[in-house]
Amino acid sequence: MPQIRSCADEIDARRELPRPLFEAMADAGLFHLAVPRVLGGGELDLPTYVQVIEEIGKADASTGWCLNQGAIFGTYAARMPREVARRIWFDTPRAVVSNTPAATAKAIVVPGGYRVTGRQGFSTGCRHAAWVAAHAQIIENGQIRLENGQPEARYMFVPVAEAELLDTWKVRGMRGTGTHHFAVHDAFVPTERTVLSQTAPLLENAPLYRIPRTLLFASGDAAVALGMARTCLETFGELAGAKTPRAMQALLRDQSMVQMTVGQAEASLRSGRAFLIEAVREIWAASVNGAITLDHRANMRLATTHGIRLAAQIIDSLYNLAGATAAYEDHLLQRHFQDIHVITQHLQGRFSHYELVGRHALGLKVDEARL
Repeated sequence: MPQIRSCADEIDARRELPRPLFEAMADAGLFHLAVPRVLGGGELDLPTYVQVIEEIGKADASTGWCLNQGAIFGTYAARMPREVARRIWFDTPRAVVSNTPAATAKAIVVPGGYRVTGRQGFSTGCRHAAWVAAHAQIIENGQIRLENGQPEARYMFVPVAEAELLDTWKVRGMRGTGTHHFAVHDAFVPTERTVLSQTAPLLENAPLYRIPRTLLFASGDAAVALGMARTCLETFGELAGAKTPRAMQALLRDQSMVQMTVGQAEASLRSGRAFLIEAVREIWAASVNGAITLDHRANMRLATTHGIRLAAQIIDSLYNLAGATAAYEDHLLQRHFQDIHVITQHLQGRFSHYELVGRHALGLKVDEARL
């Protein structure tokens, strides 16, 4: 953690993890924490995984986010033949796969595989990736190929050297994630180096891989947000003991409004974290027993969304108390104020998830793919 903390300014300025930090994390096996054990990965249980991500999020939000994205995408290795998965995640030193959410690329069926073309966004950590996973709809004989009546979508594993990395991540928060776009131009991908993105059957039927991947991503995202909120509370505590605001007679910490806000923030953080850990443990136990229900999934969706939203409220409240000190870009409260408001814009932090879970709680029909 000290190495990550010491790199925080450089991570933000470079808009990516410094190479020595990335290599240290990769050599420690962090990016393979969720890859099946039979392949050489960690296959970590989810409760432990979430705590790991939280600790790294405390040190630097962008680093925790990069790790979560790379590690959880590694669960696709459980849906691919072992020899192919080993080739992708282990044959190349420090191999990480950078992905993209939307199936906006086109993959034309050709003998032995596909020809893939597309410009795709939100590819966290792509500058350090060994592979990019182009997300494509399948075109066969000039028509979109269907699977169960829906357009078939696959991830196509393309060596990063065959992709064009585009400098598009020009943002104010979470800058160090390096979540750029990439483009592939008529790249050939053999069939065995592809995987159905939504419906690929499990080949390694272990508890971690039975949990919906969107909730695995969400659990890590919420852990980053809550870890960041903890660091902000600690940072504000140091400031409150040293700063006397202009036109005031006492230190920040001596003001009743400050004391009350800090108390409320502490309660919110502990309750949000407790909810997340409880939901993670419950869905993990259910997965071990092969009995995950829609209730488990709804609970996880609510806990992860609420964790992100509580973290934003906590950081906002501390930012407001800190005054002009927090306006400077080199102050951690300013950076995390920007960071958390990028995280809240992400799919996992959507306010609409409250409605989704509310509908489920009321016995109404919901889009189960979002749970």
